[in-house]
Amino acid sequence: MSMSTGDQVNGLVVVDKEAGWTSHDVVARCRRIFGQKRVGHAGTLDPDATGVLLVGLGRATRLMRFLTALPKTYEAEIVLGVSTTTLDASGETTNTWDMSEVGLAEVREAAAGLTGEIEQIPPMVSAVKVGGRRLHALAREGIEVDRAARPVTVHRFDVAHGTGPGIVRMEVECSSGTYVRVLAADLGAALGGGAHLRNLRRTRIGSFSADDARLVDELTPAVVLTPAQAMRDLDQVVVGPDTQRLISRGLPLDRVPLGVLGDGPWGLVDEGHDLLAVYEATETDRIRPAVVIRSAG
Repeated sequence: MSMSTGDQVNGLVVVDKEAGWTSHDVVARCRRIFGQKRVGHAGTLDPDATGVLLVGLGRATRLMRFLTALPKTYEAEIVLGVSTTTLDASGETTNTWDMSEVGLAEVREAAAGLTGEIEQIPPMVSAVKVGGRRLHALAREGIEVDRAARPVTVHRFDVAHGTGPGIVRMEVECSSGTYVRVLAADLGAALGGGAHLRNLRRTRIGSFSADDARLVDELTPAVVLTPAQAMRDLDQVVVGPDTQRLISRGLPLDRVPLGVLGDGPWGLVDEGHDLLAVYEATETDRIRPAVVIRSAG
């Protein structure tokens, strides 16, 4: 069960977002379902996209940034030979090419060139800010501005034959901040033409997969994961009562006595595996609290 404070539910729900919903729509529905205002999500999905959306409830909303940072996996189709204003099927066609002679081997070679540590230019339909304004707001006014390329990591970019001529099926595992629509457009450009994305589905965020997810209308308190379960992708460290008292006061801790290894962040839990806090590394042998979820009892 999730941890509760009074009537507030504290935990995580793994939602299978349907097409036509914005991520904000899902948050608004969760507020009604669980009867509380404190709800937030990690990793926005576009309205046309479907799949895994992580929604935090109550105090667990403060943990969302650790989930946003997890790698993500997507499935989609790439339409070769047609570019659009939004780089996906929701936009207007901007150009066309005859790419009927492009074979799967060529597509796979181009996909390999977009694998690993690469740089992407954020699309104009993104929420990135330039000059204090979000790009999608500028795009709605017909304004296009220069955008700096950003480093991202594409761990895997698999392609296969799609549902018809000029359609490529793709599966991508990538770092947070990767724009899959830009991958599709860059793939088209690498093949000497253009392309756009359609039928995007996010199948995984970290260890949270579509198999774990529920449609919004299927959500109940029974499917809420605890804060500790929400942080299952972090290394978790069990601490005793003395350390729990230090955590409840928001104090830094010495790394060595706790046996804390790696770069963090770490979830610190009590003997019952309830999450107390998430701690981050410093430049010393001490770790510091990033989020304290509850005071030790």
